[in-house]
Order: sequence, then C-alpha cells, then structure tokens
Amino acid sequence: MKEINKSKNNFFFQKIPTIRNHMRWNKKYDYPKSSRATEDGIRRYVLGEAKLPSVTSILDATKSEEDKAALANWRERTGHKEAEAITKAASSRGSQMHSYLESFLLGRENLSFFEDNEQYKKMAKEIIDKGLTNRLEEIYGVECTMHYPERYAGTADCVGVYEGKETIIDFKQSNKPKKAEYIDSWFLQTAAYSLAHNVVYNSNINACVILVCTVDNLFQEFKIQGPELITYQNLFLGRLKKFNEMNNLV
Repeated sequence: MKEINKSKNNFFFQKIPTIRNHMRWNKKYDYPKSSRATEDGIRRYVLGEAKLPSVTSILDATKSEEDKAALANWRERTGHKEAEAITKAASSRGSQMHSYLESFLLGRENLSFFEDNEQYKKMAKEIIDKGLTNRLEEIYGVECTMHYPERYAGTADCVGVYEGKETIIDFKQSNKPKKAEYIDSWFLQTAAYSLAHNVVYNSNINACVILVCTVDNLFQEFKIQGPELITYQNLFLGRLKKFNEMNNLV
C-alpha cells in the first residue's frame, strides 16, 4: 500500500487545484498501511497481528447458487479457453486503468498523459472527464485500506467529498454496459467499505459511487446512499456471517 507522507501531502495541496479544477487533497483520516497474503485459500489483509479476510474473498465465497450457475453457463457457452482469455484481459485492463486514475489523483500526471490511444488510458480519461471533474471536491485518500476490526478488510479506490457528501468511490471497467440490478456485488463491496470507515473513524459516509467505463468508452455512474446504503451494509453483514459459518469462524 502506498503511504502519503506529510511533505508529499503539502505538495498535493499546492499542485492539485491547478490541474484538477477544484479537487483538493485533505488528509482528514489516517489510513493504515497493510500487506496481503493468501491463507487457506482466502485472500487476507495483514494489519499488525491481524489477518482479516478481504471483502472480495467474502463475496466470492458466498455467491448464490444462481450466480455460480450463471458464471458456469457463460464459461460453457464461450468455451473455457476463450472465457479465461477474456477474464485475464479484463483484469489486466482494469488494473492499468486503476493505475492511471491513481496517478492522476495523486498529482503525478496531468491530462496530457492520456492523449495517446491506449484503450485503458481513454477509459480512465472518460471517468475523469465525466465522473470526477466538477464532482469530486476533496480527496481524502486513494487506494485506502478499509478494515472493520476483527472482521474484514479491503481497498477503496478513492475516499473523499463527492457532490457535497463524504463518499466511497470505486472505479470499474466493463466489456459491456451494466444495469443496476446486475451489480449487487459492487454495491455490497462499497457498502462494506463505508461501514468499516464509519466504524473505525466515526465518520458519516452515507454514499457510495461506482464509476464505470466500458471498452467502447461508455461512461456510467451508479450510486447508493441513505437507507439504500444501510440496506446493502446489512446485506453484506449477512454475507460475512455466512462466510464465517462456512469457515467455522463463529
């Protein structure tokens, strides 16, 4: 995990407003450093002596039978070799897109960095232009370790003030446009981060935003907030309970 030291943070306050419209850094919360390890087939975050299961591992392990069947059917229709290639390409593209978005928000690159025609750069720029510019007002951190003590941990792509509210912000890439009813796992993931943030920092994060760009450069924004976010937080806690029962952790 990357740590922003005090001297760098002062640099961000000076530089970011000149290239990010009104986005500015505010190191309001002290996010911990962590490392990752796989133990008993479960991805875990190591924070001091604690080894906490990752949010994505919890969600993967507790998928519904319908979701598992849908994935298996897609692999069968597509062909296992082709399905594996598509999955690997999407993962690589998503990692590269995240890397460029992180560099931009950290002030390491300006918009000229995105001028060539590499696909993931164009996708990152769509998210910046349509999802972040004039909406993201303050940045508390990027690639922030979120942890609910003794329960779970994960990494939030960005935390800050988005359209006037303290918000968890997640970046996603997709091969095709998404519908809200098919991205429950994304909502559960960000809801888990918001819950952990509020517990650890006594914060009032009551919104999560997912900014998506497809390979055809279609931008989409999905948001959960207020009572709907609380519902997803409780649904995630239900999945966590199921995960713990499956692994004899209760």
